[in-house]
Amino acid sequence: MRTAIVISLFLLVVLLGMLLYRSEPEPIPVGVLHSLSGTMAASEKPVVDATLLAIEQINAAGGVLGRQLKPVVADGASDPQRFAELADQLIGRDGVRVIFGCWTSASRKRVMEVVEQHRHLLIYPVQYEGLEASDHVVYIGATPNQQVIPAITWIMRHLGKRLYLVGSDYVYPRVANWLIRRQVGILGGEIVGESYIRLGSNDVQSVMDDIQRLQPDVVINTINGSSLKAFFSAYRQHWTASSLPVMSFSLGESEIQSMELQAAMNGNYVSWSYVQSLENQENQRLIHAFQQRYGKDRVISDPMEAAWLGVHMWADAVASARSFDPASVLAAIRHRSMRAPEGIVSIDYKTLHSWRMARLAKARADGQLEVVWQSDSAVQPVPFPLFIEHEQAEAFLQSLYDHWHGHWQAP
Repeated sequence: MRTAIVISLFLLVVLLGMLLYRSEPEPIPVGVLHSLSGTMAASEKPVVDATLLAIEQINAAGGVLGRQLKPVVADGASDPQRFAELADQLIGRDGVRVIFGCWTSASRKRVMEVVEQHRHLLIYPVQYEGLEASDHVVYIGATPNQQVIPAITWIMRHLGKRLYLVGSDYVYPRVANWLIRRQVGILGGEIVGESYIRLGSNDVQSVMDDIQRLQPDVVINTINGSSLKAFFSAYRQHWTASSLPVMSFSLGESEIQSMELQAAMNGNYVSWSYVQSLENQENQRLIHAFQQRYGKDRVISDPMEAAWLGVHMWADAVASARSFDPASVLAAIRHRSMRAPEGIVSIDYKTLHSWRMARLAKARADGQLEVVWQSDSAVQPVPFPLFIEHEQAEAFLQSLYDHWHGHWQAP
């Protein structure tokens, strides 16, 4: 009799264990798609770190709808075609419910084609050129009216009206400078020169020679990736911020640190919605968590903060929708607002772009950025600037695409 009771209790324990094991829900796969190699790696690796930190924080708090998140990290290798292939694999093979990723607009435009085909979802964390809106992309990064346009207005009031434009040869710098030309014309300034270098190229001597010859008041810099180090190394041989200031749109604290640009950038300017030096509780909590996870010397840039924010806003939308389905999440995320380290950020209901602060900052000798101007409140995103007709924009984008033989960057 006693043996039978012992056996029964043992079987009951085994059964309960099996039931508990079976009730443990599978984790939800989410895609993290950035360049871990190639010219964009120095900029995108820190964005991956910020994305993974947000995922870890959400998991530590119990996950979303009782499910843990499982990041599936993929290396786009600074190649837009590879980004598209991996986006298709992440959705089709790995079953991710969302993709957090992309930096360059060349990669975003290719991934956007994939997520639209699958009726899926991309959370994009980086500032961009505008002239785009997709029902399957949530744009956390700044639009031109939140970054480029206020910067150009400020520059022409405080630094000079003769501008030189230099950028990487792909769609973002080309379009940004196209918009700048029109704005400068309206404001009575002059574009004295314009040059482009291939993504990843270190050949900047012709640009330096051109700048020396034309003697602008200010250089407007839309170079991305590893070419930034070559550009500022050459710049420092001829100028300082006091003799020729540079305003950069794709250069933040993480690039200044990883490329050792502190000396060259000292006194020069950037335009972002977020800088690490902001003093508020939300920012201090993010800095503490990030440095506790990755090291006390690590720094946070605008795309990193936006990536971290995008994960939390997506998780909040999932909880609100009570579903991981991309369509349901897209409907819910249109109503999201969050008190972020940069201030209150809200998703614009119509465009899926973000209301964000506009800030201009001056680089210090330690590589941190000190705000010199900011908007009074979060700025409504305007993907299509009011001084540009849609037909003009579409024609210009098509001309770039045709010129690059069906690509969004110079081959």
